[in-house]
Amino acid sequence: MERAERAERILEAAGELLLAWGYGRLTIEEIARRAKVGKGTVYLHWKTKEALLLAVVLKAQTRTHQRQLERMRADPLEVLPSRHVSGLFLDFLDEPVLRALYTDDSDILGRLNDTAKKEFAELIAHGDRTLYRHLQVLRAHGLMRDDTDLHHQQYTLMAIVTGFFMSEALLHDRAPDTPQVRAQLLAQTVRSTLETSVVPGHGPCPAPGSGPVHDAVVAAAPEIIALHEQLGEHRAQEMRRQVRS
Repeated sequence: MERAERAERILEAAGELLLAWGYGRLTIEEIARRAKVGKGTVYLHWKTKEALLLAVVLKAQTRTHQRQLERMRADPLEVLPSRHVSGLFLDFLDEPVLRALYTDDSDILGRLNDTAKKEFAELIAHGDRTLYRHLQVLRAHGLMRDDTDLHHQQYTLMAIVTGFFMSEALLHDRAPDTPQVRAQLLAQTVRSTLETSVVPGHGPCPAPGSGPVHDAVVAAAPEIIALHEQLGEHRAQEMRRQVRS
């Protein structure tokens, strides 16, 4: 079995068992059994159980980030905050590990969430800088309101998204029926709070030259996509750092 394929099987097994049993009950022996490898083989890839489970979290984040990049490359309108966070919200619902992480589910993560914040502190800071620059580029192209401090806008965006994420756990019995409706509510909230113009909701990007908003988005998109590509490479480097050489 190739080393990369074996590592992938171990990660998949670890993620499944983390969600089923939680951090406290999970052991390397059980992960090895699920992945159909020896216990020692797991340690060939990761030094500790904690390092392995941090890799599970990072992999889930990487999948989501790749989906975001694919959407932005396919449709420039996806760089707008309302569209960007709407897609992120739906990705969040599809990734149980991320739901546990963002809602600080102690039954699943135990102390792993605190460890992740320490281990990924530089990566988190890089993500914050990327978001700030993302908003700054939009603002330079007239796509963000300019009557509020940019740092305040970044905080507002993060607070809105966090509120919608947390509501999945706290208000699940009172939420609208479908994830798509909830994603649209999130998009509408962000659009009305931060953006300068009403743009098409979730359809395909209008044809080139169809209006000033479209033209501004098309002009802003390449720099924003490049920012997120850099963040993706930084995340890949962190993933490699977590693996034994």
